[in-house]
Amino acid sequence: MLWKRSAVLRFYSVCGLLLQAAASKNKVKGSQGQFPLTQNVTVVEGGTAILTCRVDQNDNTSLQWSNPAQQTLYFDDKKALRDNRIELVRASWHELSISVSDVSLSDEGQYTCSLFTMPVKTSKAYLTVLGVPEKPQISGFSSPVMEGDLMQLTCKTSGSKPAADIRWFKNDKEIKDVKYLKEEDANRKTFTVSSLDFRVDRSDDGVAVICRVDHESLNATPQVAMQVLEIHYTPSVKIIPSTPFPQEGQPLILTCESKGKPLPEPVLWTKDGGELPDPDRMVVSGRELNILFLNKTDNGTYRCEATNTIGQSSAEYVLIVHDPNALAGQAGPDHALIGGIVAVVVFVTLCSIFLLGRYLARHKGTYLTNEAKGAEDAPDADTAIINAEGSQVNAEEKKEYFI
Repeated sequence: MLWKRSAVLRFYSVCGLLLQAAASKNKVKGSQGQFPLTQNVTVVEGGTAILTCRVDQNDNTSLQWSNPAQQTLYFDDKKALRDNRIELVRASWHELSISVSDVSLSDEGQYTCSLFTMPVKTSKAYLTVLGVPEKPQISGFSSPVMEGDLMQLTCKTSGSKPAADIRWFKNDKEIKDVKYLKEEDANRKTFTVSSLDFRVDRSDDGVAVICRVDHESLNATPQVAMQVLEIHYTPSVKIIPSTPFPQEGQPLILTCESKGKPLPEPVLWTKDGGELPDPDRMVVSGRELNILFLNKTDNGTYRCEATNTIGQSSAEYVLIVHDPNALAGQAGPDHALIGGIVAVVVFVTLCSIFLLGRYLARHKGTYLTNEAKGAEDAPDADTAIINAEGSQVNAEEKKEYFI
């Protein structure tokens, strides 16, 4: 079989030389404007690559594709290399296109398109094969983690070519300044390792840490791995009263809010460092302390204590029982202040009305006096009108005639 394959290759090579010799005299001048054109090709491992060679001006000169090992793949429309993955796409005087399916990393390299003019003209096309990275994996997490511990997570992906990029996210917020290690194996594929170090606290409980792999072979759809954190921490305690001003004779409920992981055990209530003095009136129900019919003896410091397997925490509430009468007396000055403001407003309003009345009355008197000026010494009505102030010019107009 090998001698047959070699014979075929020699046959096509000899044919090419004969064609060159036969056409050399008539085509040297015309071949000066002929030149093969190719483009580099990038394909994902396992995909299909299309190699195209075009000639804008070709006077029936043959085209040939050869691989990086300089083996002829196609001579015009004649297949020269027995490889079922290589097929003819189009063959004409202006174009020779072939396809290579199920591409592997070994197919990467420089392919040559030859135009058999005199001399032979060639164009190179580089085939780049991308290695697709495997789905990343996160390691280094052991559940649970105690608050304040240093956590180290490692994310690894392999099989990529070129090397993939790893990015870390914490609840969709990217984490910067992380460590990376990139190495290449014997097949020229790489594996990338990234480590993330941080000290955890209670706010990290339930947080999703994501390792994301970006690579040009993934078509803008990154591969991700996720790890949800579980953090154990001591309880946090807060006491909430049912009313801000506890009054004598009324009930009071104190609620002990406790948060922790694991969940705290039932809380413990104490007063002034000891047990509750009146269990009949002071009833504990879950996390609540119910005090019925408050009195002055209930004054003191109440303490709520919560415990889990990690530790213990507590909160205090100082109870001061108020006299209902005293609270009512304290509310009196507010009413007195409001009454005083109302009285001042009424007084100012009355004074304004009085002053306005006097002002109007005085202006009315002045008008009557001006009308009467000059009429005191007048012998008759006509003379009085003529002598009135401001009526000198229009005296004739103000005369009245009686018939």
